[in-house]
Amino acid sequence: MFATPLFCWNNLRSNAFKGASSVAAPLPFAENEVRLLTALLRARIRFMVVGLSAATMQGAPVVTQDVDLWFEKLGDPKISQALQSVGAAYVPPSILNPPMLAGAGAELFDVVIRMDGLGTFASELKHCVDVPLGRHKLKVLSLQRILVSKLAANRAKDRLTIPVLRDALATATAIEAPVKTRKTKRANRRSKP
Repeated sequence: MFATPLFCWNNLRSNAFKGASSVAAPLPFAENEVRLLTALLRARIRFMVVGLSAATMQGAPVVTQDVDLWFEKLGDPKISQALQSVGAAYVPPSILNPPMLAGAGAELFDVVIRMDGLGTFASELKHCVDVPLGRHKLKVLSLQRILVSKLAANRAKDRLTIPVLRDALATATAIEAPVKTRKTKRANRRSKP
């Protein structure tokens, strides 16, 4: 399961002041889940983590039971090949079931086919933050775009998380502002003759 809110916020604070990404660490994945994600990344499959799990990875003090993955092209045969390499599989949608992942390390993951209130996968990819996962970078939808999607979905469970996401975004923005200001001042000092 995911890190506790206190743990996330402490990491958010300390990472931001070190000039690092404002992403909480370590990631909330078991070894077999990391293998699954790494297999997808190694195969260069374009996907991102979205929803509350993405918000949690960025320090938002929210709880969720799954990790939502949004793939650019679900029909890409590389997805099935990568999953099979770690003992998992892609299960295409049927009349009664949405698309899903099954097998080793896949229990935590849900497949998302669209995000309310957002653009296409390609247009949202530029709104992702990179979260290190071993030697790879995991694309995670930004807090700002997660908030936009939750506002558009407007489900009862989304309305409960909106104030928390707003606070998390405000905190992350406030923490990052002094870091950016210090970096700009240093760069300006170096460029003066």
